[in-house]
This record gives sequence, C-alpha cells and structure tokens, in this order.
Amino acid sequence: MQRYFLSKESFKDNDVIIEGEDSKHITRVMRMSTGDHIICCDNETACYLCEIRNVLTDSVEAKVVKSLDKDSELPIQVTIAHGLPKGDKFELVIQKGTELGAASFIPFQAERSIVKWDTKKEKKKLDRWNKISKEASEQSHRHYVPRVYGAQTIKQLIQHFHSYSYVILAYEEDAKNDEKSRFHQTLSQMKESDTLLILVGPEGGFSDREVEMMVKAGAISCALGPRILRSETAPLYALAAISYHFELLG
Repeated sequence: MQRYFLSKESFKDNDVIIEGEDSKHITRVMRMSTGDHIICCDNETACYLCEIRNVLTDSVEAKVVKSLDKDSELPIQVTIAHGLPKGDKFELVIQKGTELGAASFIPFQAERSIVKWDTKKEKKKLDRWNKISKEASEQSHRHYVPRVYGAQTIKQLIQHFHSYSYVILAYEEDAKNDEKSRFHQTLSQMKESDTLLILVGPEGGFSDREVEMMVKAGAISCALGPRILRSETAPLYALAAISYHFELLG
C-alpha cells in the first residue's frame, strides 16, 4: 500500500489534507480515486491507514481509518557521517541507508575528499538528497524520514560527538590488522534508544591526523569485517550488521 509522509499540519483530527507532489502522485501516477486506501505518516513515527474521501484539482482529502501500531524503526538511532565521495555515491548511501534503517546522514569534508562542497549549490543538493530519503522511506515502509544535513568539517563533526551514546570510526587499517571485536563489543553494550554515530571516510580513507583527532575525541576505531570495503559499501555493511544484531538475533 502506498505510503506518504506529510507535515503535521496536514492532520486535523481525523481529516488529512494532501497537497503538492504527493497529491499529484496519488491522482496522476497511482490514479487513485475515492474509496482507495493509503498510509499517511506525520514523520514523528505515527502512521495511519486512511481512506480517500475527495479528489480535488490541487489536493486530496482523506479520512483516518485507524492508527498503525507496527514500528519498522531500528531500536537504536544510527547517524551515518560520510566523507564526501565522488559522483552519486552519497545518493546511493542515502537511498540504501534509509532502507536499512538509518536515522540521519551527515556528509563531511575530509582531507582526502576529492569532491569539494559548493556552498552555492548547497540548497539544491540538500533538497535532492532529502527527496531521495523521503522516497526511500515510503518504499521501505519507514515510520520516519531520515534527515540529510549540510556538509561539515571534521572539526565541526567532532564537536557533536558528545551528543551520541557511542561513536564508531570505520578504519580500514584495523581490517588490515585483523581487528575483529570492537564493533561487536560496542553493539553489545548498547541498549534500546541509544544513539550511534558511524564515521566513514571518502574513497581515499582517513588521514592519520584525522584518525588521531577522532579517537582522541572519543571515537572507537573498528574494522567492519576482515575485508577492505569501498566508501559507499561500508555504511551499508554497518547498518545491515546492526539490524541483524538488534532485530534478528533476539
């Protein structure tokens, strides 16, 4: 069943007003009409089964049938901080990372990032990235749309370490040195509702100076398995492992 994420203002008692691109999608793409059912979410983890009651030129009116209790969110909140990669790799990370349960994404400018953040194109980039996140949330039946933040520097990122319960640094040198335990140990220490920041470098990885700065600030340096992963693969591996640990082992 088609799912739509709407602003809280779209909900008034049991009535739902759907406008903009979502309204067009319902009428022009899905070709729905009165009596059809959709799922509407308020982006604060509440989702409702709704019945379309009226289709207007620029909007769709629906009525809440019932609240949906099933929660598809990870029991911990995972933020992916990714060193700006080349091309559309970060878009892949946002799309697949959203499907795998990430709570938010932070791109950052690393020393070895080939791509340089263009502040003049920031709004356009963020609009596109957040649209990708929204569409992936609808497809994967999330209760929440992960937010994609503007690019930061390493120093700015470090200043926010204290906001997270744990910070993990995915470091390829640990994989080369056969480090196998710290990622699992960290997940085993976590409890429901804890927050986790995962740091992944760009194609060239982190510099020694960056690793030293982040570890000194409290990041836990870990290998993500015995193999060296591409920049866009590492965050997806981590999310899949987290899902297995918290959602399947229990």
